[in-house]
Amino acid sequence: MSQMSIAVLTSGGDAPGMNAAVRAVVRAALNKDMRIFGVRRGFNGLLNGDIIEIGIRTVSDIIHRGGTILYTARSPEFKTEEGINKAVKTCQQMGIDGIVVIGGDGSFRGARDLSKKGIACVGIPATIDNDIACSDYTIGFDTAVNTAVEMVDKIRDTNQSHNRCSVIEVMGRDCGELALHTGIACGATAIIVPEVPFDIDKDIIDRMMATQRTGKKHFIVIVAEGVGGSADIAKYIEEKTGIETRHTVLGHVQRGGSPSVHDRVMASRMGAYAVDILARGGSNRVVVSKKNEITDYDISEALEMKREFNDDLYKMAHEISV
Repeated sequence: MSQMSIAVLTSGGDAPGMNAAVRAVVRAALNKDMRIFGVRRGFNGLLNGDIIEIGIRTVSDIIHRGGTILYTARSPEFKTEEGINKAVKTCQQMGIDGIVVIGGDGSFRGARDLSKKGIACVGIPATIDNDIACSDYTIGFDTAVNTAVEMVDKIRDTNQSHNRCSVIEVMGRDCGELALHTGIACGATAIIVPEVPFDIDKDIIDRMMATQRTGKKHFIVIVAEGVGGSADIAKYIEEKTGIETRHTVLGHVQRGGSPSVHDRVMASRMGAYAVDILARGGSNRVVVSKKNEITDYDISEALEMKREFNDDLYKMAHEISV
């Protein structure tokens, strides 16, 4: 029986813990006497042949590093039939039997397309938004929340000194998980997310006035970027309340930094599990966390799942922030 060869790539937005996942895939593969290749710059690397063979020391001292040593990119060409066929040809020429794809929903669609063409693929969910419906957790989320909380805590120091209100925008285009968890951890007066319609007077102004009557003099409002208009929200608050209000966008600082312990461990577990699937002859699977257990789903099935927002957690957040 010939030696199995697999590859690993990171695709889409970077997330802390991607390097830990790459390391786990490489070490697990070498432990099973597989050849392992690294595809650089996502699916673009399959189209352009930007592929290197990886040895055991290649992934030394990367578990604590943010970003991805394989780099990442989005690839419009790969979404075409011609692009997919070109990627398949690259795999065949290099003798690559399977690929571990680390990324989000778009990356999994690419993995599904390759699987249909005979290249075994397994996905690992990595995105700071924690918005993959099939998995309770995605690599990078815990680190991103901790980064956002650290930034908000620093802003709060100035807030308190000047009796201000701060409207702070965190990442999350379609998903309010980052905003929700950051808001809870920071004791925000109000948390505004895309999943829940809001009334600025009822959900922000009235809450501020109610807490002000109990003696509170500074306020934090967390807004997910997908809501839009966070600068206008800040302007309205100042006009309506007379409280000096500042607007801050945390931006891409939330993507960077050394991954947390939780992200390092989760990435390691998922990476090793993905290699096990390929070793067993599996394909078109996505590794997921369910109730802190690692399991897997068919990618097509996983992509059809709908993410459910935790309304109870959202309600609780506002009940205790008074």
